[in-house]
Amino acid sequence: MPRYLILFATLTALLCGINLAYSQGDMLVLSPEAFTAKRRPPARFPHDAHNEKAKIDDCGVCHHGGENGKRDPNVTSEGTPCADCHQVSAAPGRTPLLRAYHVQCMGCHMEKKAGPVTCGQCHETAAATETK
Repeated sequence: MPRYLILFATLTALLCGINLAYSQGDMLVLSPEAFTAKRRPPARFPHDAHNEKAKIDDCGVCHHGGENGKRDPNVTSEGTPCADCHQVSAAPGRTPLLRAYHVQCMGCHMEKKAGPVTCGQCHETAAATETK
């Protein structure tokens, strides 16, 4: 029985990874391929459930846009992976990818006093996920 669970979990992870590139609605984890040397498991992120619970209807709240490092409140970037604008090792004056995720997510959570703000709350190990 455990072999089937491992196979199912592996296939599910692969399928979710494929879907990340095409649909925010199906996003279950944040695991950009840009991070080649991962120090933690991918962050859990059930996109639609998060937005419903947080009452977020405007995509631009999270998917900001702009040009040359300047945000434009009239431009959104939904459908564009964060790594397309934020490099893992960013040029001086630009926001690196890891910091972009953390500032965007944790900044909002701290401001709203809701949501996870510690590493293990988003980056759960497989053992922690199994106990839920």
